[in-house]
Amino acid sequence: PVLNMLLNELLCISKVPPGTKHVDVDLSSLPPTTAMAILLYNRWAIRTIVQSSFPVKQAKPGPPQLNVMNHIQQEKELTENILKVLKEQAADSILVLEGALKLNKDLYVHTIRTLDLLAMEPGMVNGETESSTAGLKISAEEIQCQVCYDLGAIYFQQGSTNAAVHEKAKEKFFKTKELIAKNGSSSLHFTIDEERLAGYCQACEVLTSSSDDASQQATPYSQIHSCMKSGKYQDLVKIFLEDNLTLSLPEQFRQSVLRELFQKAQQGNDALDEVCFKVCVCNTVCDVLQGRIIDIQFCQLFLKPSKEKIDFLLEVCSGSINLENASEELKRRMAAFLKNLCLGMEDLQFVFMISSHELFIKLLKDDERKLLIDQMRKRSPRINLCTKPVTSFYDIPASASVNIGQLEHQLILSVDPWRIRQILIELHGMTSERQFWTISNKWEVPNVYGSVILGIKDSLTRDLVYILMAKGLHCCAIKDFVHAKQLFAACLELVTEFSPKLRQVMLNEMLLLDIYTHEAGAGVSGERPPSDLISRVRGYLEMRVPDIPLRQVIAEECVAFLLNWCENEYLTMQVPLPLVQTNPYVKLGQLLAATCKELPGPKESRRTAKDLWEVVVQICSVSNQHKRGNDGRVSLIKHRESTLGIMYSFVSSWEYFFFPLQEPLVLTTILSLFVKLHNVREDIVNDIAAEHISIWPSSIPNLQSVDFEAVAITVKELVSYALTINANNHFWLIIQADIYFATNQYSAALHYYLQAGAVCSDFFNKMVPPDVYTDQVIKRMIKCCSLLNCHTQVAILCQFLREVDYKTAFKALQEQNSHDAMDSYYEYIWDVTILEYLTYLHHKRGETDKRQIAIKAIGQTELNASNPEEVLQLAAQRRKKKFLQAMAKLYF
Repeated sequence: PVLNMLLNELLCISKVPPGTKHVDVDLSSLPPTTAMAILLYNRWAIRTIVQSSFPVKQAKPGPPQLNVMNHIQQEKELTENILKVLKEQAADSILVLEGALKLNKDLYVHTIRTLDLLAMEPGMVNGETESSTAGLKISAEEIQCQVCYDLGAIYFQQGSTNAAVHEKAKEKFFKTKELIAKNGSSSLHFTIDEERLAGYCQACEVLTSSSDDASQQATPYSQIHSCMKSGKYQDLVKIFLEDNLTLSLPEQFRQSVLRELFQKAQQGNDALDEVCFKVCVCNTVCDVLQGRIIDIQFCQLFLKPSKEKIDFLLEVCSGSINLENASEELKRRMAAFLKNLCLGMEDLQFVFMISSHELFIKLLKDDERKLLIDQMRKRSPRINLCTKPVTSFYDIPASASVNIGQLEHQLILSVDPWRIRQILIELHGMTSERQFWTISNKWEVPNVYGSVILGIKDSLTRDLVYILMAKGLHCCAIKDFVHAKQLFAACLELVTEFSPKLRQVMLNEMLLLDIYTHEAGAGVSGERPPSDLISRVRGYLEMRVPDIPLRQVIAEECVAFLLNWCENEYLTMQVPLPLVQTNPYVKLGQLLAATCKELPGPKESRRTAKDLWEVVVQICSVSNQHKRGNDGRVSLIKHRESTLGIMYSFVSSWEYFFFPLQEPLVLTTILSLFVKLHNVREDIVNDIAAEHISIWPSSIPNLQSVDFEAVAITVKELVSYALTINANNHFWLIIQADIYFATNQYSAALHYYLQAGAVCSDFFNKMVPPDVYTDQVIKRMIKCCSLLNCHTQVAILCQFLREVDYKTAFKALQEQNSHDAMDSYYEYIWDVTILEYLTYLHHKRGETDKRQIAIKAIGQTELNASNPEEVLQLAAQRRKKKFLQAMAKLYF
């Protein structure tokens, strides 16, 4: 409705004759801004019709509210009426846009300047707005590009009922593509979604070529499909080999074809083993040229090289690079691949086949080839005295133990999956007695995974899986997410072949890695996670695969992830009931989400808060001993003999669940719960204040069952963590200040009270909100100053209370042993009664200089009692600001 109104206003301002059909107007005879206004309206009409044909997920209705429902219904009816009119005029809009393609002249669109001129003096600027220099110039090619795209979209939509129209859509989309190629995709005045355009073009090709088999066979996709269907696998290999030069097939598509071939081979078709190898080689060479990691499948297929395999590999390498036109980077990548291939082989005969090949000779210089051959000869444990007599000390190959030590050192340092695998193959070729996963005490894998991995029978595979996972977890811990992803991906590909259990383990770890990556990257700026990541998190929580080892931290992070991104609807309404009953983290997350969802709300919303309260109180029930979790963390809350079935299996390190939380409302809710729990104990003298604290119950039936010492520690840990998320949350700062006040750390308490006021008042340049500096906060600041012997500050702060506390102020001023600046603070006093008392006090003591300062302060005209109330308030506010800024400089 708003766009419809604005575009109609534009038509009026641009002098489109009212009541005239746009299709009857000759665009070429109109002024440029008028023609552009008609074009904009009809392009919007077409786009709106197309957009309305897309399926829209209906939002789930919230609690019924009559006023809101009436408003939504009215808006819906208005939108439907406009859409009905646009659809009735669709044929005319299409004709208008088709006519615009024949214009072939530049148009102009109104700018703020021309609209302002029109509003000021319509008579004078009439000629200017119709001239060729008024407004913003839009070139004819830019207009044609936009119009072609919009016409293509409407024709494509109409093609569902009239297949012949798809030809028109195809023509318009390909014309759009040509114009973008001609003008560049970064044009100033149009933005076309090129991915959507490519999808339209591909769909049009399929829909319009069903009767032309020859054109359909022309695409590599259809050729590969035909080969797979007919069993012409040699032709398939040929297509992959040819594509290594053009690189038109995506990596994912290549991998999916290879997976399908492997599946057919595993079903008993032995003839496909050779085809699998050849397609895998083509994919690997393609990966090498594009700088990607080499696939684990290639490494497995090349464990036992043969003459035929190496011949084919060299054929693919030669056919995949044109040495005359290739860049130095491509040559370097291919040379490194062949060199590493030689280093990974034990049979010198195969090394000689590669090193004597024409491609190898062209890519590596003479000295590089000689150095490689020397390395291979020295690495070999056999010494052929007939071909190479030992003539010097340096020709003697190193002993096996030295080689093993060097390789183990490289293995510890490397984070490249391909290199790790290569080193392990060499080590296992030298000795079969060692377990190489034990060589570094830094390689730690959780116990739940260790038992499964160490149960792998093949020693090489066992070492490789263990080391890849350990290194991946270490990279994840130090936030090196790029290498962690590479290591996990290699490990996933390896275990997929033989262990569904370990495959699921790796998928779980990659999910956790993706959560960490998002939270440390796009999540920092507030960007929502992609929908597929949210779906995977839900899928993990709902997973019911038996006998899969699970790490507690993944469940914690998944629930915290959903809370951080406000997936409260899922946690409260959609999460399966069995999951809530079996997973304590999901139960806790559901209760937190339900409580946050209803804040701030009526008293009825306290039912969910009460449920959350009872669960946390039950968790905090104590027995005699602290319990250590499986991951070695000692719980702050002691082990409890719970009678609540859901929480009985909840591990002892449950409070670590709160630390991935970053959503402010969730943190505020859990903080206020623990603060209330802390305040409930009978021996508390100084309560801690918190937001939403009133929603929690005010008593506990069995106080002796709660470990209040641990609750106090948890409050401190939680507020410290919360302030790392947002150091400017004044409510959290007040909680921190109250904690320091309760523990007699008065200087620190003042620091945080002042910081809370500063962050919500632009460093006291604005008034501190009264819900931040409540009377309780001011009284605690007064007590802090009093106990720090800063008595003049006490007197000034007494003015901040709703009712000035003269008794405390006068008592403080009577103190002669004050540690603050005393009379230099008098300029911050605005209460005349206190100033008069100061004058009397200094006169009584014979302190003439200080009495004069007090008299000077009281004599300022803005403090005259006869002044209007707003003048007196302004004077008080100015003094508050200066005093608090002076205090902040003192305590910050």
